[in-house]
Amino acid sequence: MDQFNALLLARIQFAFTISFHIIFPAFSIGLASYLAVLNGLWLKTGQTIYLSLFDYWKKIFAVVFGMGVVSGVVMSYQFGTNWSVFSDKTGPVLGPLLAYEVLSAFFLEAGFLGIMLFGSNRISPKLHFFATVMVALGTLVSAFWILAANSWMHTPKGYAINTAGQFIVTDWWAVIFNPSFPYRLVHTVLAAYLTTALVVSAVGAFHLLKNNTNTGARIMFSMAMWMVVIVAPAQIIAGDRHGLNTLKYQPAKIAAMEGHFETQAGAPLILIGLPNPDKERIDYSIIIPKLGSFILTHDWNGMVKGLKEWPEDKRPSVNIVFWSFRIMLGIGFTILAMGVWSLYLRNRRRFYETPWMYRAALLMGPAGFIAVLAGWITTEAGRQPYTVYGLLMTSQSVSSINTTAVGITLIAFIMIYFMLFGAGVFYVLRLMSKPPMDREPDISPNQPILATGLMPAPVIVSNQTESSL
Repeated sequence: MDQFNALLLARIQFAFTISFHIIFPAFSIGLASYLAVLNGLWLKTGQTIYLSLFDYWKKIFAVVFGMGVVSGVVMSYQFGTNWSVFSDKTGPVLGPLLAYEVLSAFFLEAGFLGIMLFGSNRISPKLHFFATVMVALGTLVSAFWILAANSWMHTPKGYAINTAGQFIVTDWWAVIFNPSFPYRLVHTVLAAYLTTALVVSAVGAFHLLKNNTNTGARIMFSMAMWMVVIVAPAQIIAGDRHGLNTLKYQPAKIAAMEGHFETQAGAPLILIGLPNPDKERIDYSIIIPKLGSFILTHDWNGMVKGLKEWPEDKRPSVNIVFWSFRIMLGIGFTILAMGVWSLYLRNRRRFYETPWMYRAALLMGPAGFIAVLAGWITTEAGRQPYTVYGLLMTSQSVSSINTTAVGITLIAFIMIYFMLFGAGVFYVLRLMSKPPMDREPDISPNQPILATGLMPAPVIVSNQTESSL
């Protein structure tokens, strides 16, 4: 019983810390790419408003990036303290993948981050743009390696198990590009772009409600809405492909997500209901006949396995997965509807003349983070009761730890996280509350740069005589 309590607390602790951590990369991945676009638009057009927006968002990016790094470090320690058995058994596979992330992505970001944040007046605009692109690329490379490691835990390939019970690599290509990795990578990166678009649109809407003529707010709101229009449909398609992959490799997760207990052909789509795992049914359900099979198998009479195909101790928690999946899905289609609305208003020439659109965008600002968390819960809770799907159970992965010790550290994490990251989020919101203002650039896109990296001194013309200061 003591071990069970320690296991439960260790799972709660990891879920708590990673829930805090995941919202920062979800924002910084998209925001880094947005900064690269803004920097590129300034170079291309010479319009100072793009440089002003770049300066506006780079401050926010710096804070978010820092909080993401700090919150991620804590999880590394938990692997050693709470999940040492898991670390020992999967270390030969996951250890190198996480090391590759540090050696490639983190070093790339660290090498160019300072240049991006502080180098605009010290190097040429083109070199500064290159540094910004490298930071954006670094965030994507980081997502690549992290998701490769996480996806391997869901669909393990390219491994063997040695006499010590450790997973060892037999094919690195199969390990990295495991069956679920491409779908998970696309789905996650698109989610990051949507999350960023919603935040940017919310900030733009906030300032447009105060001053509808603010040029910077108009540009950021318009760019964000175009991103929603493009990415939201792509995300739904990517989610469908990811679902088909999950049905093939993790059918129990799909059964929990859809709320199916019985194996059946022509399974209905359960829109909503109350899961009742004790009686193995969904109470008060609203269904659409056969649509579940069509969505999952692209066949109206396709066969869908129910949770009764697995013993009770091998099933994911239907109460958690059923609801988290619907939260994610509901937010996704709401975002799509907002994008369609924005297209309608553009077509009617009322895009900047509809305050209710601004209010809706402001309300949807945090929706991307909620959807990301709901998606992560669906993915990770749906993998249970395994850490490595079908091979290593979570109960076999925990360290031999004291329940009281885990409980104390969990309480400490909760207090410290809410204080530190609460202060960070408060500061970010303060930065967002200031309206974007256009200004004259410190340097122009075409201004020559001296070999030292400094701009040439300005020239004053007086009485037809030029003198360099």
